[in-house]
Amino acid sequence: MKQAPRFGFQRRARAAACAALLGVLAPLAALTFAPAAARAEAAAADPIDASMRACLARADMSSAAGQVHCTDTARLAWQASMDQSFQQVLGKVPDAQRKKWQESQRRWQAWRDADGKLLAAVLATTQGTSYQIAGADMQLQPVRDRALALRTVAANAGKQDPKTRPRACSFDAQCEHAMFDLNRYYRRLHAKLPAHARSTLTRAQRAWTAYRDATVPLMDARTQIDIIGARVALLKRMGDTAGND
Repeated sequence: MKQAPRFGFQRRARAAACAALLGVLAPLAALTFAPAAARAEAAAADPIDASMRACLARADMSSAAGQVHCTDTARLAWQASMDQSFQQVLGKVPDAQRKKWQESQRRWQAWRDADGKLLAAVLATTQGTSYQIAGADMQLQPVRDRALALRTVAANAGKQDPKTRPRACSFDAQCEHAMFDLNRYYRRLHAKLPAHARSTLTRAQRAWTAYRDATVPLMDARTQIDIIGARVALLKRMGDTAGND
């Protein structure tokens, strides 16, 4: 993101533009990899998304605080949906799989806790209310992604085709490319963060890796790319945000 000249009217215009665009950020956040984007678009009619868009469009929610409130409300709704789908998964999978799913969810939560600290460190390098709105959306997207993934698992429990199981990235060109992008955007964000915040990034990435490693064996090859692609998109957004005012 280019830095705008430091004049009040331009700063206000940028915040207003960000608020107007937030309604389409949810579908766009996953566009780094087409399979994830396709499923995000398929879920575009979800009542939670529709309610968020309606909230964002309200005149009394046009302020930065209002936009953040709409996004946070949607995040909590996706959290509830995720919890419901997770319980459905536990009730449908074989006993041998149940503990693995519990470990996957535990690792997911540990990653989200670590990433919350990373996002706070990124936002601490910025100025302006538009970045509060962007931060709220970056908190929402991983919850939405996890909720949709668990919803799919719950609907298809016991139907996984062994031929669709993920392979090691070294045997999958798309996965290798995704990991290349992930490492590139990780290094970019690392370079943009203040020295004291870089360990926060390291811990968050280790937590994400633990979540990925606990989850990918339970999913299919397409989901493996989605998980990595979503991380690439988030690291890129954080890198685009860090250091702006």
